[in-house]
Amino acid sequence: MLDAIAPWLPMLGALLGAGAAGGLLAGLLGVGGGIVIVPVLDVALGMAGVDPAIAMHVAVGTSMANIVPTAISSSRSHARRGAIDARLVRRWSWPIVIGALSGSLLASAVDARVLSGVFGVVAGLAALKMVLPLDDLVLRPRPPGGVLGAAIPASIGAISAMMGIGGGTLSVPAMTLCGEPVHKAVGTAALLGLWISVPATLGYLLADASAASVPPGTVGYVSLAGLAIIAPEAWAMAPLGARLAHSLDRRRLSAAFGVFLLVVAGRMLYRTLA
Repeated sequence: MLDAIAPWLPMLGALLGAGAAGGLLAGLLGVGGGIVIVPVLDVALGMAGVDPAIAMHVAVGTSMANIVPTAISSSRSHARRGAIDARLVRRWSWPIVIGALSGSLLASAVDARVLSGVFGVVAGLAALKMVLPLDDLVLRPRPPGGVLGAAIPASIGAISAMMGIGGGTLSVPAMTLCGEPVHKAVGTAALLGLWISVPATLGYLLADASAASVPPGTVGYVSLAGLAIIAPEAWAMAPLGARLAHSLDRRRLSAAFGVFLLVVAGRMLYRTLA
């Protein structure tokens, strides 16, 4: 019995750790946790013998499903601290929903290297913005309206759905460049992660994966077993991350976000080019 379970223990440990780290980062940085869960799931699925051509799709779809409860937990904690821009959430909601659903449908149809490449490039660009001392760089005093005001959240939703993340990787830098204080940007991004994750998860659940060798217990590209392991830890740790976010200064929060993204971006670009 023990001999049969032993090969799966490293993967179980990795998933438990990813859930806890993902929840902590969701609250701390408003990123939904997918930025750490996707690469860990990708490696864990490879350890379990899943075809690399399918592993990235399942990692992205499962991560997106996990963001639903994580975003609820994290955004509630930020809301209690008054760190959500409700007006911006109302303006960005529909464009971000449409973008997220479109992105998940597109991701289900493209090669795994496309997904890892998108992940690596976008994470790397966002990391540079947060690591460099550009906190005072503001392109606009407030987020734009009109067509551009709709195009920004729609693009964030689409790219985030393809990356399996809650959108904070893109929406936090976008909001800070438009004059939003970083703590409020993180809280707002946490709530917008729910607007991204629900339609994107629906797209991954409905994806036709019948021709793919997906792991047992997978619906579309969402692993229900992986979700059951990751989600409880992520839910529990998100409020702690939110409390830490409001105890750190602006520069440390931005730097922590950026350094982590650089590491993840490098790993994903290596996967794409290897």
